[in-house]
Amino acid sequence: MDRIDQNILRELRTDGRISNQDLSARVGLSPSACLRRVAALEKSGVITGYRAVLSPQAMGTGFIAYVAVGLSAHTKAAQEGFERAMRYCDEVRECHNITGTVEYLLRVEAADLAAYKRFHTEVLGTVPHVNALTSYVVLGSPKDERG
Repeated sequence: MDRIDQNILRELRTDGRISNQDLSARVGLSPSACLRRVAALEKSGVITGYRAVLSPQAMGTGFIAYVAVGLSAHTKAAQEGFERAMRYCDEVRECHNITGTVEYLLRVEAADLAAYKRFHTEVLGTVPHVNALTSYVVLGSPKDERG
């Protein structure tokens, strides 16, 4: 991957719906050369897809928290059970298996604090092997490049 590919990726991260004409102008290529580069990035698996970025506020989400989750059992079965449970939780937007003092880091979105409390108590608090929950409430996101 060269500098031109990196520039193409930067532009597509900013606007995945940019026209090939505009993209080629921004990265300094002819439209046909730009289209070939984008196709090559898709074929090689660097670009795995395109998606809509939704506004949490417009979707009724006014509360975001990251939740560190510790499990009481450090077994494959316990991890698989936890991951399976998280797949069915609409509030869980991201679930990462991490290293450190806990096993998972979740990104949770809820309508408000009361909705988060219900999720925390009635869902996370009832999943087998969960023995530690630490919530980190998001106050603002001055940089967020998730796409």
